Amino acid sequence: MWSARDIPRLDGSTALVTGATSGIGLETAIALSAQGAHVVIGARTAARGTDALRALPGRGSVLALELASLHAVRQAASDLHERFERLDILINNAGLWWQPAQRTTDGFESQMGVNHLGHFALTGLLLDLLERSPAGRIVTVSSKAAAAGSVTHLDLRTLDGYRPTTAYNASKLANLLFAFELQHRLAASDSSTISLAAHPGGARTSLFRDASPGFRVANATIGWLFTQPARAGALPVLRAATDRRAAGGEYYGPGGPGQFKGAPKPHRAPDRACDPVTRRRLWALSEVATGVTYPCVPKELRTDL
Repeated sequence: MWSARDIPRLDGSTALVTGATSGIGLETAIALSAQGAHVVIGARTAARGTDALRALPGRGSVLALELASLHAVRQAASDLHERFERLDILINNAGLWWQPAQRTTDGFESQMGVNHLGHFALTGLLLDLLERSPAGRIVTVSSKAAAAGSVTHLDLRTLDGYRPTTAYNASKLANLLFAFELQHRLAASDSSTISLAAHPGGARTSLFRDASPGFRVANATIGWLFTQPARAGALPVLRAATDRRAAGGEYYGPGGPGQFKGAPKPHRAPDRACDPVTRRRLWALSEVATGVTYPCVPKELRTDL
């Protein structure tokens, strides 16, 4: 049974955790810091980043990061390049949940824009730093909700017929499609960096503040049956990020019934997250939307051969 005690020493390594000011992100940052990693806290505001930094038992720093703005994402990536020669772990954790209809700075639906496109751009802009690590890892945090998501008729900008749950589910499916397609491309280019995915199950975090009143009442009364503390919810992310036996393309989540609670273990991803055609379509759409292209292109997709 894997636990935080199984996290190896990480002295000399650098990890960036997005959305590390609360919940799963903060617990992940604390655990990595406790094992000697220099943890970079990706934060929307300096004040929240500084507060989170005080919670770390070891070394760390703050990176101003607003995933709802592609300009801000590029600035954050530039800042990180100036401060570090390499990046060993990137954890794409930040996310919006059940948001009202709104757009990012660049005009995209906010949940897809922040949860997927912001991380797609950030990862691509930092990939060179990760490949300077002897064993770089990228962990993208998804959700059980991915199983109900669809990107078949995805329009990144329209808010017509917007439903918070549908948008969230789609963004979490996009997280998995991205993580698995990235692994395919990294492996095809013989990169030492690997891409994995994880989900926290039912974790009690501040995301619930955006839920409907009915959901909040239900969560307050019977939520304990299906949820666990944020510290436990962070364990699948931590295992994906640090377990030396973990392999690229694996998907970690709680091992209990329904994957709501329990010690982390690898799981089969939802079938809709494993379709290579859908993965490639979303990838192409994301490159156009963000203006970020990746150097790792599988042989079958190259046009210069």
